[in-house]
Amino acid sequence: MLEICNLTSGYDSKFFLKDINLKVEGKDFVGVIGPNGSGKTTLLRAITKIIKPHKGEILFEKENLEKLSFKEVAKKIAVVSQAREIELKMSVEEFVLLGRIPHRRKWQFLETISDEKIAEEAMVSTDTLKFKDRFVETLSAGERQLVFIARALTQQPKLFLLDEPTSHLDIAHQIKILDLIKRLNKEVDLTVIIVLHDLNLAGEYCDKIILMNNGCIYKTGLPVEVLTYQIIEEVYKTVVVVKENPISAKPHVFLVPNETGLK
Repeated sequence: MLEICNLTSGYDSKFFLKDINLKVEGKDFVGVIGPNGSGKTTLLRAITKIIKPHKGEILFEKENLEKLSFKEVAKKIAVVSQAREIELKMSVEEFVLLGRIPHRRKWQFLETISDEKIAEEAMVSTDTLKFKDRFVETLSAGERQLVFIARALTQQPKLFLLDEPTSHLDIAHQIKILDLIKRLNKEVDLTVIIVLHDLNLAGEYCDKIILMNNGCIYKTGLPVEVLTYQIIEEVYKTVVVVKENPISAKPHVFLVPNETGLK
């Protein structure tokens, strides 16, 4: 579905992503991890044309993204960012319907019955239909993030990009959101690329992990191949212990405080 070939990209004259080569197949659930400033968000911005390649190319379904308009890209790729406070005097239903804008025909200013049905299905999938008449700004951070996901689903994308969607959320909402994304990945064949800071969440939910460091891809593979103590200590410069989760058999990372004296 997505192929990145020899990509170098960044901001102004600072080309932060260097020689990125990556393939994402349809139905993949891919996690992107790495230290702060390693290029995770920059990679997502390149995929959505917010920043342009300095060299190389990004292909979506074998078509160069540079040749597609932003409207065409928005029909195929949806983005959800971190949960954040917003002041928005708009109902949840009105906000979710914004996801249909890329699909509007020329001179179409109002939603169709079909648009409303698609938005309602997205709210049902995210358990946000009960909020449809409330203002978005009145919701909790976790509820608001589910609404952002509903709006993204209303775009009916093939590729779902999520940039730290569980940041600042309690563990109950973290699990609820990632369970939802995993279910959509399996049930409606939604391809997912998700940036996560929490290595254990990445290990539990992602089928494949991309570890970035200093603007480059350091390692790609299964969670058990990427989340080893040797690799984590090399990239994060932090002592850790990695054990198998006794329930899921996925790798689980334990932090080792400096006070222990281990190096």
